[in-house]
Amino acid sequence: MSEQTSALAVAYDVALLDLDGVVYTGARAVPYAVEVLAEARRRGMGLAYVTNNASRTPKVVAEHLVELGVPAQPEDVVTSAQAAARVVAERVPEGAPVLVVGGEGLEVALRERGLRPVRSADEEPAAVVQGFAADVGWRELTEACYAVRRGVFWVASNTDVTIPTERGIAPGNGALVGVVRAATGVEPVIAGKPELPLHRETILRTGARRPLVVGDRLDTDIEGAHNGGVDSLLVLTGVTGPDGVLAAGAGQRPTFVAEDLRALLAPPVTARRDGDGWVCGGWSARVVAGVLTVTGEGARIDGLRAACAAAWAAEGAVDTAGVVARLGW
Repeated sequence: MSEQTSALAVAYDVALLDLDGVVYTGARAVPYAVEVLAEARRRGMGLAYVTNNASRTPKVVAEHLVELGVPAQPEDVVTSAQAAARVVAERVPEGAPVLVVGGEGLEVALRERGLRPVRSADEEPAAVVQGFAADVGWRELTEACYAVRRGVFWVASNTDVTIPTERGIAPGNGALVGVVRAATGVEPVIAGKPELPLHRETILRTGARRPLVVGDRLDTDIEGAHNGGVDSLLVLTGVTGPDGVLAAGAGQRPTFVAEDLRALLAPPVTARRDGDGWVCGGWSARVVAGVLTVTGEGARIDGLRAACAAAWAAEGAVDTAGVVARLGW
Protein backbone atom coordinates (compact mmCIF):
# COMPACT_ATOMS: atom_id res chain seq x y z
CA MET A 1 0.00 0.00 0.00
CA SER A 2 1.43 3.39 -1.00
CA GLU A 3 1.90 6.25 1.44
CA GLN A 4 -0.82 8.24 -0.31
CA THR A 5 -3.43 5.46 -0.19
CA SER A 6 -2.65 4.76 3.47
CA ALA A 7 -2.84 8.42 4.52
CA LEU A 8 -5.59 9.59 6.89
CA ALA A 9 -6.91 11.78 4.07
CA VAL A 10 -7.73 8.62 2.13
CA ALA A 11 -8.65 6.27 4.97
CA TYR A 12 -11.42 8.64 6.14
CA ASP A 13 -14.00 10.16 3.78
CA VAL A 14 -14.65 13.45 5.61
CA ALA A 15 -12.59 15.49 8.08
CA LEU A 16 -14.82 17.17 10.66
CA LEU A 17 -12.53 20.09 11.41
CA ASP A 18 -12.74 22.39 14.37
CA LEU A 19 -11.80 25.94 13.41
CA ASP A 20 -10.09 28.04 16.09
CA GLY A 21 -6.76 26.43 16.97
CA VAL A 22 -6.97 23.91 14.13
CA VAL A 23 -7.55 25.86 10.91
CA TYR A 24 -7.00 29.41 12.11
CA THR A 25 -6.13 31.45 15.15
CA GLY A 26 -8.00 34.73 14.96
CA ALA A 27 -7.12 36.40 11.67
CA ARG A 28 -4.29 34.01 10.77
CA ALA A 29 -4.26 30.51 9.36
CA VAL A 30 -2.58 27.89 11.52
CA PRO A 31 0.78 26.85 9.99
CA TYR A 32 0.40 24.25 7.21
CA ALA A 33 -3.42 24.43 7.28
CA VAL A 34 -3.89 26.04 3.87
CA GLU A 35 -1.69 23.69 1.87
CA VAL A 36 -2.62 20.56 3.81
CA LEU A 37 -6.37 21.05 3.45
CA ALA A 38 -6.06 21.79 -0.26
CA GLU A 39 -4.05 18.59 -0.74
CA ALA A 40 -6.43 16.54 1.43
CA ARG A 41 -9.33 17.68 -0.73
CA ARG A 42 -7.33 16.84 -3.87
CA ARG A 43 -6.89 13.31 -2.53
CA GLY A 44 -10.65 12.97 -2.20
CA MET A 45 -11.25 13.85 1.44
CA GLY A 46 -14.31 15.96 2.17
CA LEU A 47 -13.81 18.93 4.48
CA ALA A 48 -16.43 20.07 6.95
CA TYR A 49 -15.72 22.99 9.25
CA VAL A 50 -17.56 22.33 12.51
CA THR A 51 -17.80 25.10 15.07
CA ASN A 52 -19.46 25.70 18.43
CA ASN A 53 -19.54 29.39 17.57
CA ALA A 54 -23.19 30.27 16.94
CA SER A 55 -22.70 33.98 16.32
CA ARG A 56 -21.57 33.89 12.68
CA THR A 57 -23.41 32.47 9.70
CA PRO A 58 -21.85 29.72 7.55
CA LYS A 59 -21.49 32.28 4.75
CA VAL A 60 -19.44 34.63 6.94
CA VAL A 61 -17.28 31.76 8.24
CA ALA A 62 -16.65 30.48 4.70
CA GLU A 63 -15.69 33.96 3.51
CA HIS A 64 -13.16 34.23 6.34
CA LEU A 65 -11.68 30.85 5.42
CA VAL A 66 -11.38 31.80 1.76
CA GLU A 67 -9.63 35.05 2.73
CA LEU A 68 -7.04 32.90 4.52
CA GLY A 69 -6.64 30.70 1.43
CA VAL A 70 -8.54 27.72 2.89
CA PRO A 71 -10.92 25.97 0.45
CA ALA A 72 -14.48 26.47 1.70
CA GLN A 73 -18.07 27.06 0.63
CA PRO A 74 -20.93 28.02 3.00
CA GLU A 75 -22.30 24.48 2.75
CA ASP A 76 -18.98 23.18 4.11
CA VAL A 77 -19.55 25.00 7.42
CA VAL A 78 -21.68 23.44 10.17
CA THR A 79 -22.43 25.47 13.28
CA SER A 80 -23.94 24.84 16.69
CA ALA A 81 -26.64 27.34 15.69
CA GLN A 82 -27.76 24.97 12.91
CA ALA A 83 -27.75 22.05 15.33
CA ALA A 84 -29.77 24.03 17.87
CA ALA A 85 -32.26 25.08 15.23
CA ARG A 86 -32.85 21.46 14.21
CA VAL A 87 -33.38 20.44 17.84
CA VAL A 88 -36.02 23.16 18.19
CA ALA A 89 -37.67 22.39 14.85
CA GLU A 90 -38.19 18.81 15.98
CA ARG A 91 -40.10 20.03 19.05
CA VAL A 92 -42.24 22.97 17.89
CA PRO A 93 -44.61 23.63 14.97
CA GLU A 94 -43.36 25.15 11.72
CA GLY A 95 -43.51 28.93 11.82
CA ALA A 96 -43.46 29.04 15.62
CA PRO A 97 -41.86 32.05 17.33
CA VAL A 98 -38.51 31.31 18.97
CA LEU A 99 -36.85 33.68 21.43
CA VAL A 100 -33.28 34.34 20.34
CA VAL A 101 -30.55 35.23 22.82
CA GLY A 102 -27.59 35.64 20.52
CA GLY A 103 -26.63 36.91 17.09
CA GLU A 104 -27.27 36.62 13.37
CA GLY A 105 -26.06 33.03 13.17
CA LEU A 106 -28.97 31.84 15.30
CA GLU A 107 -31.55 33.90 13.45
CA VAL A 108 -30.44 32.61 10.04
CA ALA A 109 -30.38 29.01 11.26
CA LEU A 110 -33.90 29.28 12.71
CA ARG A 111 -35.30 30.78 9.51
CA GLU A 112 -33.66 27.97 7.55
CA ARG A 113 -35.85 25.60 9.60
CA GLY A 114 -39.01 27.61 9.00
CA LEU A 115 -39.08 29.17 12.47
CA ARG A 116 -39.63 32.83 13.39
CA PRO A 117 -36.99 34.55 15.56
CA VAL A 118 -38.30 36.97 18.19
CA ARG A 119 -36.61 39.01 20.88
CA SER A 120 -39.20 39.30 23.66
CA ALA A 121 -40.73 36.77 26.03
CA ASP A 122 -44.01 38.68 25.60
CA GLU A 123 -44.30 37.28 22.05
CA GLU A 124 -45.13 33.88 23.56
CA PRO A 125 -42.17 31.96 22.11
CA ALA A 126 -42.43 28.19 21.74
CA ALA A 127 -38.74 27.85 22.56
CA VAL A 128 -35.66 29.78 23.68
CA VAL A 129 -32.37 29.42 21.82
CA GLN A 130 -29.24 30.89 23.37
CA GLY A 131 -25.88 31.33 21.68
CA PHE A 132 -22.90 33.62 22.05
CA ALA A 133 -22.89 37.16 20.71
CA ALA A 134 -20.64 39.93 21.95
CA ASP A 135 -23.58 42.30 22.53
CA VAL A 136 -25.70 39.95 24.66
CA GLY A 137 -26.45 41.73 27.93
CA TRP A 138 -28.82 41.95 30.86
CA ARG A 139 -31.92 42.70 28.80
CA GLU A 140 -31.48 39.66 26.54
CA LEU A 141 -30.69 37.37 29.46
CA THR A 142 -33.71 38.66 31.36
CA GLU A 143 -36.04 37.90 28.44
CA ALA A 144 -34.68 34.36 28.40
CA CYS A 145 -35.25 34.02 32.14
CA TYR A 146 -38.87 35.17 31.85
CA ALA A 147 -39.58 32.56 29.19
CA VAL A 148 -37.62 29.70 30.74
CA ARG A 149 -39.27 30.20 34.14
CA ARG A 150 -42.62 29.79 32.39
CA GLY A 151 -41.53 26.35 31.20
CA VAL A 152 -40.55 27.23 27.64
CA PHE A 153 -38.22 24.70 25.98
CA TRP A 154 -34.63 26.03 26.23
CA VAL A 155 -31.72 25.09 23.96
CA ALA A 156 -28.14 26.34 24.33
CA SER A 157 -25.93 26.28 21.25
CA ASN A 158 -22.98 25.31 23.45
CA THR A 159 -21.65 25.73 26.98
CA ASP A 160 -18.01 26.67 26.39
CA VAL A 161 -17.30 28.74 29.49
CA THR A 162 -14.52 30.77 27.84
CA ILE A 163 -13.51 31.92 24.37
CA PRO A 164 -10.09 33.08 23.15
CA THR A 165 -9.81 36.67 21.94
CA GLU A 166 -6.92 38.77 20.70
CA ARG A 167 -6.73 40.38 24.16
CA GLY A 168 -6.94 37.14 26.12
CA ILE A 169 -9.54 34.73 27.48
CA ALA A 170 -13.09 36.09 27.72
CA PRO A 171 -16.45 34.71 28.96
CA GLY A 172 -18.09 32.36 26.47
CA ASN A 173 -21.65 31.22 25.95
CA GLY A 174 -21.38 28.80 28.86
CA ALA A 175 -20.87 31.71 31.24
CA LEU A 176 -23.99 33.46 29.87
CA VAL A 177 -25.98 30.23 30.00
CA GLY A 178 -24.91 30.03 33.63
CA VAL A 179 -26.70 33.31 34.34
CA VAL A 180 -30.02 31.96 33.05
CA ARG A 181 -29.45 28.63 34.79
CA ALA A 182 -28.76 30.35 38.12
CA ALA A 183 -31.84 32.57 37.81
CA THR A 184 -34.24 29.80 36.78
CA GLY A 185 -32.87 26.55 38.19
CA VAL A 186 -33.41 24.97 34.76
CA GLU A 187 -30.89 23.03 32.66
CA PRO A 188 -30.90 23.63 28.88
CA VAL A 189 -30.64 21.06 26.12
CA ILE A 190 -27.14 21.52 24.68
CA ALA A 191 -26.66 21.34 20.92
CA GLY A 192 -22.93 21.90 20.46
CA LYS A 193 -19.81 19.84 21.09
CA PRO A 194 -19.33 17.54 22.92
CA GLU A 195 -23.05 16.68 22.80
CA LEU A 196 -24.55 14.71 19.93
CA PRO A 197 -26.82 17.22 18.10
CA LEU A 198 -23.93 19.03 16.36
CA HIS A 199 -22.29 15.73 15.43
CA ARG A 200 -25.59 14.50 14.00
CA GLU A 201 -26.09 17.75 12.11
CA THR A 202 -22.65 17.40 10.55
CA ILE A 203 -23.23 13.80 9.46
CA LEU A 204 -26.62 14.70 7.97
CA ARG A 205 -25.19 17.63 6.03
CA THR A 206 -22.04 15.89 4.78
CA GLY A 207 -23.25 12.32 4.32
CA ALA A 208 -20.00 11.14 5.92
CA ARG A 209 -19.68 7.37 6.31
CA ARG A 210 -16.23 7.23 7.92
CA PRO A 211 -15.56 10.66 9.40
CA LEU A 212 -12.49 11.78 11.32
CA VAL A 213 -12.94 14.48 13.93
CA VAL A 214 -9.96 16.86 13.94
CA GLY A 215 -9.66 19.18 16.93
CA ASP A 216 -7.46 20.89 19.48
CA ARG A 217 -9.64 20.52 22.58
CA LEU A 218 -10.21 17.38 24.60
CA ASP A 219 -13.41 18.53 26.31
CA THR A 220 -15.28 19.47 23.12
CA ASP A 221 -13.72 18.00 19.97
CA ILE A 222 -12.33 14.71 21.26
CA GLU A 223 -15.07 14.04 23.81
CA GLY A 224 -17.58 14.82 21.05
CA ALA A 225 -15.92 12.21 18.82
CA HIS A 226 -16.21 9.65 21.62
CA ASN A 227 -19.89 10.51 22.07
CA GLY A 228 -20.45 10.12 18.33
CA GLY A 229 -18.54 6.83 18.17
CA VAL A 230 -16.02 8.03 15.57
CA ASP A 231 -12.22 8.32 15.39
CA SER A 232 -10.39 11.52 16.19
CA LEU A 233 -7.13 13.36 15.57
CA LEU A 234 -5.85 15.79 18.19
CA VAL A 235 -3.50 18.46 16.83
CA LEU A 236 -1.30 20.39 19.24
CA THR A 237 -1.75 23.77 17.56
CA GLY A 238 -4.42 25.14 19.89
CA VAL A 239 -5.71 24.71 23.41
CA THR A 240 -4.43 21.26 24.39
CA GLY A 241 -0.72 20.77 24.97
CA PRO A 242 1.39 17.66 25.63
CA ASP A 243 0.66 17.68 29.37
CA GLY A 244 -3.06 17.85 28.70
CA VAL A 245 -3.22 14.93 26.31
CA LEU A 246 -0.99 12.84 28.56
CA ALA A 247 -3.48 13.32 31.41
CA ALA A 248 -6.59 12.78 29.26
CA GLY A 249 -9.39 10.78 30.83
CA ALA A 250 -10.96 7.74 29.21
CA GLY A 251 -13.69 9.71 27.40
CA GLN A 252 -11.29 12.32 26.02
CA ARG A 253 -8.48 10.25 24.51
CA PRO A 254 -7.91 10.79 20.78
CA THR A 255 -7.35 7.98 18.31
CA PHE A 256 -4.36 9.83 16.86
CA VAL A 257 -2.09 12.61 18.19
CA ALA A 258 -0.06 14.90 15.93
CA GLU A 259 1.77 18.19 16.11
CA ASP A 260 -0.27 19.73 13.28
CA LEU A 261 -2.52 19.07 10.30
CA ARG A 262 0.27 17.52 8.22
CA ALA A 263 -0.75 14.26 9.86
CA LEU A 264 -3.73 14.14 7.48
CA LEU A 265 -1.38 13.52 4.56
CA ALA A 266 0.61 10.78 6.25
CA PRO A 267 -0.12 7.22 7.34
CA PRO A 268 -1.51 7.03 10.87
CA VAL A 269 1.13 6.59 13.57
CA THR A 270 0.29 5.03 16.93
CA ALA A 271 2.30 3.37 19.65
CA ARG A 272 2.46 -0.44 19.87
CA ARG A 273 2.82 -2.64 22.89
CA ASP A 274 6.26 -4.14 23.51
CA GLY A 275 6.38 -6.42 26.52
CA ASP A 276 5.46 -4.37 29.58
CA GLY A 277 5.84 -1.07 27.73
CA TRP A 278 4.90 0.82 24.59
CA VAL A 279 7.09 1.95 21.71
CA CYS A 280 6.77 4.49 18.93
CA GLY A 281 9.59 5.58 16.66
CA GLY A 282 12.77 5.62 18.70
CA TRP A 283 10.98 5.94 22.05
CA SER A 284 9.87 3.48 24.69
CA ALA A 285 7.53 4.20 27.62
CA ARG A 286 6.36 2.17 30.58
CA VAL A 287 4.69 2.60 33.95
CA VAL A 288 6.42 1.00 36.91
CA ALA A 289 4.98 1.35 40.43
CA GLY A 290 2.74 4.14 39.22
CA VAL A 291 5.55 6.19 37.66
CA LEU A 292 5.76 6.83 33.91
CA THR A 293 9.22 6.76 32.38
CA VAL A 294 10.34 7.31 28.79
CA THR A 295 13.64 6.37 27.15
CA GLY A 296 15.06 6.73 23.68
CA GLU A 297 15.38 9.49 21.13
CA GLY A 298 13.83 10.74 17.93
CA ALA A 299 10.79 12.84 17.04
CA ARG A 300 9.20 14.24 20.16
CA ILE A 301 5.69 13.49 18.92
CA ASP A 302 6.57 9.79 18.77
CA GLY A 303 7.75 9.99 22.36
CA LEU A 304 4.48 11.60 23.37
CA ARG A 305 2.50 8.89 21.57
CA ALA A 306 4.39 6.17 23.43
CA ALA A 307 4.01 8.00 26.75
CA CYS A 308 0.26 8.48 26.24
CA ALA A 309 -0.24 4.82 25.38
CA ALA A 310 1.60 3.71 28.51
CA ALA A 311 -0.19 6.19 30.80
CA TRP A 312 -3.63 5.41 29.36
CA ALA A 313 -3.14 1.64 29.66
CA ALA A 314 -2.07 1.81 33.30
CA GLU A 315 -4.44 1.15 36.17
CA GLY A 316 -4.80 3.82 38.81
CA ALA A 317 -3.07 7.18 39.08
CA VAL A 318 0.13 7.70 37.10
CA ASP A 319 2.94 10.10 38.02
CA THR A 320 3.97 11.81 34.75
CA ALA A 321 6.20 14.49 36.25
CA GLY A 322 9.10 15.46 34.02
CA VAL A 323 8.03 13.29 31.08
CA VAL A 324 7.03 16.11 28.74
CA ALA A 325 10.27 17.98 29.43
CA ARG A 326 12.23 14.77 28.85
CA LEU A 327 10.64 14.52 25.39
CA GLY A 328 11.80 18.02 24.50
CA TRP A 329 8.52 19.97 24.65
